[in-house]
Amino acid sequence: MSLGTLTDKVVVITGAGGGIGRALALRSARAGALLALSDWDGDSLAETVGLAEQAGATKVRHDVVDVSDRAAVAAWADGVAEQFGRVNLVVNNAGVSATGDFADLTYDDLDWIVGINFWGVVHGSKEFLPHLVASGDGALVNISSLFGLVSVPGQSAYNATKYAVRGLTEAIRGEMLVAGHPVTITCVHPGGIRTGISRHGRKAAGLDAARIDALFDTKLATMSPDRAAEIILDGALAGRPRVLVGLDAHVIHHFARILGARYQDVVARWTARMPLR
Repeated sequence: MSLGTLTDKVVVITGAGGGIGRALALRSARAGALLALSDWDGDSLAETVGLAEQAGATKVRHDVVDVSDRAAVAAWADGVAEQFGRVNLVVNNAGVSATGDFADLTYDDLDWIVGINFWGVVHGSKEFLPHLVASGDGALVNISSLFGLVSVPGQSAYNATKYAVRGLTEAIRGEMLVAGHPVTITCVHPGGIRTGISRHGRKAAGLDAARIDALFDTKLATMSPDRAAEIILDGALAGRPRVLVGLDAHVIHHFARILGARYQDVVARWTARMPLR
């Protein structure tokens, strides 16, 4: 069983203020969905709401929510369910980056990224899952990353959170299958998408932030957020358990599978050629 369509479905999206989240909201609006959007940045969220209404959304609820705040996510989920009467699709999209060697990242950096990237997904999944089950045709989509499939020097914290999202999501899917609940579970692994995640992320002391952002923007971010959103929603509607987004995600994932653990040696040599200080 899969969701099949977005028409008249209640679609919940975190991190909807920009990037993939905004693109998901606009595509869902054009498909006839009812939207419940959140972001920590109220101004960016308001822009998305305006664009969604221009795209044809007939009903858009929007809340400023810090997904790392358990009580805030719980209150938001209750409010969405009360207002719409049901929840059909939840996309836990909100995420941040923290670049730097593990030894150079501070505990504050680690708490920050784990709070958003991992606990944010935990909170969104935990609070909305009962509503998805009750809907009779629910779909939960959690955004991991290509870095939830392979590890890269300088991304230890990001890798840790995205691997955790993958493990959590795949286990939840198994639990839904065992219980026979009418909810599909999809874990998404995007490669380089043209978003502001690098520019808005944290960098360890001593790193050249401008160089890192330029590398991401000009060399690594090859796909538009709109195309990524199309692939993600297609996967969600079909109930696919895993969705890889981008040629880079497919190529690197299969490259690592072929080499096994030795892929780490190759990636380390490649990373060493890109001075970021």
